[in-house]
Amino acid sequence: MFDFLLSKEQLAIREEVREFVSWVPKRMILDMDKDKISFPKEFLAEAGKRHLFGCRYPKKWGGRGMDWVTACMVLEEVGVLGYIFACIFGVGAELVCDAIIQHGTDEQRERYVLPVLRGEKFAAECLTEPRGGSDFFGATTVASDKGDYFVLNGQKRFIVGAEGADYFLVYARTITGEGNEGDSAPTSNSDQSSHQHLSCFIVDRGPGVRVEYLYGLMGCRGGGTGRLAFHNVEIPKENLLGAQGGGKAVFDTMMIPERLGTAAMTIGATAPVIDVATGYTSRRKAFGQIINQFEGVSFQVADSVMLLDTARAMVYTTALAVDKGLDVSTTRRLISETKKFVTQSCQEVTNKAMQVMGGIGYTNVFPIERTFRDIRLASIWTGTNEMMSLIVAHEWYKQYAQDARRRNRRNVEADAEGADADDEKIYE
Repeated sequence: MFDFLLSKEQLAIREEVREFVSWVPKRMILDMDKDKISFPKEFLAEAGKRHLFGCRYPKKWGGRGMDWVTACMVLEEVGVLGYIFACIFGVGAELVCDAIIQHGTDEQRERYVLPVLRGEKFAAECLTEPRGGSDFFGATTVASDKGDYFVLNGQKRFIVGAEGADYFLVYARTITGEGNEGDSAPTSNSDQSSHQHLSCFIVDRGPGVRVEYLYGLMGCRGGGTGRLAFHNVEIPKENLLGAQGGGKAVFDTMMIPERLGTAAMTIGATAPVIDVATGYTSRRKAFGQIINQFEGVSFQVADSVMLLDTARAMVYTTALAVDKGLDVSTTRRLISETKKFVTQSCQEVTNKAMQVMGGIGYTNVFPIERTFRDIRLASIWTGTNEMMSLIVAHEWYKQYAQDARRRNRRNVEADAEGADADDEKIYE
């Protein structure tokens, strides 16, 4: 984040995060990329010891009582280590804990939030299913209400922390007693597929919770990403998060940390590649001169700096909008715009950095190729960028129709030379 936008307290926290980032051994970074480390518990434990998780949460629940601007700054700084480190850092402490703090009971916060923020336990979020990703409300995982407990059956895939997490935040459709344990869920076009039947549960790793597949990923390796199967898992009633049938309410609030956090961490993972490319092009010579003197090189670096500065400005503005409690429609639109623009821009920046470095940028002599692989995920997960466009369009047209303030502004359409040619304004 820009220094001039941060308070002294925020700058002090940033130094704490940078000290933590410097602590991480190079070997850990390389071993995760080679899947020699399946889940970096040592990394998370150290972050917890340093009190770096959940800075925006109330102090009562292990946070620092800060805001979203601070949280975005922290995620950006952690992202410097590599995209997967920010993913692992954020999934449990910034996503799962956020849901429990906002929608849970004090007992749930005591049992599940505090240990994660201390780095003693690890959590994962279970959204995506094998049958679909963006079709979230078509979930087929089922939790059958048995009176004193629920019985969970189904599968979730692409779960960061499937191998490694101590508990999971799982969305499932709740049904009341009918059917036998192990029965498949109703089809997605049935009444049970309505979001009114979707509930959210805290599920401890234990009997019936199985990792059935670990994915070989293009990038973002070492996060224990896999497919989880739940077979007749008994969930006590006190592990229902929020109301039964209230899964949509949990999901809606989680989209803030999901997507705004993704934007911030993507900047963090991308910024170092510009430093690397700038340093290289400031020393490398060709045709008798340093290559940053060629506009074909320096202009690509300049465009990259511009994109990153713009991306940071969007993250900061959107974080302020969330902190100030803007209306849901505006916040939803800004977050979706930010997630799409930042992730696309950072992928372009990484591509430009590799391009100006030439062949050596394509090798593992420099870290750009790893970043290139890692951040390809950014425009896919936490809602594809196509879904972001869908949300932006929906919210913009809705706001346009509802925004009375527009009617108090100058009618610029009437300032056209031919504005009175009503016969030419054909809409049907």
